[in-house]
Amino acid sequence: MVKLTDDYLQKAAEFADSGIRLPKYDQSAVVEKTKENPVWVHFGGGNLFRCFHADIAQQLLNQGKLASEVIVAETYDDQVIDDIYHAYNNRILSVTMKSDGSFAKELIASVGASIYFNRSNKQGWQNLTNIFENPSLQLATFSITEKGYSLTDINGNLTAAAQSDIKNGPDNPATNMGAVAHLLYARYLRNQAPIAMVSTDNFSQNGAKLEAAIMTIANGWTAKRLVEPGFIDYLKDRQKVTFPWSMIDRITPNPAESVAQKLQEDGFEDYQIVHTDKHTNIAPFGNTEETHYLVIEDDFPNGRPPLEDAGVLLTDRQTVNDADQMKVTACLNPLHTALAIFGNLLGYQSISAEVENSDLLALIKNLGYQEDLPVVKDPKIINPKDFIDQLVNKRLPNKNIPDTPQRIASDTSQKISIRYGVTIQSYLDDPQRNVEDLEFIPLILAGWCRYLMGIDDQGQAFTLSPDPMLDQLQPAVADIKLGSTVDVHQHLQTILSNAKIFGNDLYAIGLGKKVEQFFAQMITGKNAVAQTIKKTISQKGNY
Repeated sequence: MVKLTDDYLQKAAEFADSGIRLPKYDQSAVVEKTKENPVWVHFGGGNLFRCFHADIAQQLLNQGKLASEVIVAETYDDQVIDDIYHAYNNRILSVTMKSDGSFAKELIASVGASIYFNRSNKQGWQNLTNIFENPSLQLATFSITEKGYSLTDINGNLTAAAQSDIKNGPDNPATNMGAVAHLLYARYLRNQAPIAMVSTDNFSQNGAKLEAAIMTIANGWTAKRLVEPGFIDYLKDRQKVTFPWSMIDRITPNPAESVAQKLQEDGFEDYQIVHTDKHTNIAPFGNTEETHYLVIEDDFPNGRPPLEDAGVLLTDRQTVNDADQMKVTACLNPLHTALAIFGNLLGYQSISAEVENSDLLALIKNLGYQEDLPVVKDPKIINPKDFIDQLVNKRLPNKNIPDTPQRIASDTSQKISIRYGVTIQSYLDDPQRNVEDLEFIPLILAGWCRYLMGIDDQGQAFTLSPDPMLDQLQPAVADIKLGSTVDVHQHLQTILSNAKIFGNDLYAIGLGKKVEQFFAQMITGKNAVAQTIKKTISQKGNY
């Protein structure tokens, strides 16, 4: 039996017997270099980082092309740091689940330090502040999910937390963006050293959203004369601070019991999954798929590691945006969200099981090939049709990936404007197209409204996935009963007219009534959701 905290240099044979690939460097030696000359900080210590960013760093360390390790700053859950990072010497067992049913296991030791970065943790707060003051720091990357950047409410007004951050200044912020702005201000005061702030979260133009949020806080502080005026100049100087855009793609579900059991059978001791008090599901291991992409705008004013030598595609902003638009708004994320919505309604617990349903498979094919693909700009570095082909034929059917519609359905209200609204806008902007010709996007949006009822297609209640807008949205449909006659418009009007959710008022652009019609079909009784999907495919689908 082997465990993460074992001396992997001394017990290489035992790790080999368990089928675990090992680092080609001495972690303890690199940790010391990390303390002296930090290069890379990552915000968000969750499963995606553990299986993707940490792997990129490991590849570079193995090649001798990265001199220090990644410093992880977890902003949300202190248990993640205490029970997962510190408990296992900041090591990770990465499990790549291949489509042929096999596992590839690697001990990742590329994390040099892990910090709970929250104002309540004085030592961690000061430690990361010191790191940001070090001119050797070249980049900070982020995977904190879309809501981690939010400073406004449903009406576009600053939240109470954001207002408090602006009022109280850089010493006492509560939001993620306020805390990051504090770090940049500390760097400005110490030496004005350059740095790249790289969002790798899974939404379009992520760098622009990060920049806008930081500038909102910084401008607020400046207006109240809580910071030096030169801070704004520093943030706007592209020779000093940049906010590169990126596109990221790697399905990384929560750690699975099936994987934990297999690891135990293979002689690995640290297989226990942790469910924290803040509902984070994490483990000493992470499980992920083998297919992955990371495209980053090559704009690093303080230099950077040779990320391209670990498979990262470095390019210009327009190409990043084209690749991201291809994935997030057309070729992957909209298909994933459609499966999440209908998977919950139809009682599925597995994405791979869903695509064995011929109607659900046809649904996402019609969405991807028929409605999304025609308006997608080819980024050249990744072929859009080949990307969808790979998704529907290899990635989604992979039974080895324990991904669930329940996980994907989280925060759907925050995703719709990007995953469907961008394609809708493309139809509106193209004089050769008619937005009212769309069928499958309105069907999915109606399915989401039906999902908000919390009643599945058999009339049974189910638990909705976490979403910051549930309290505002659910009351509109909470009193609807399957089989009852209701005024659908009265119930859905406030939802479908919300441009913050959909990118447009759906009634104003001619889609609201169509969504209402699909919704009305889905509430006629048991099995109505499945029947509505089948009918729409039969009448309007090409796949």
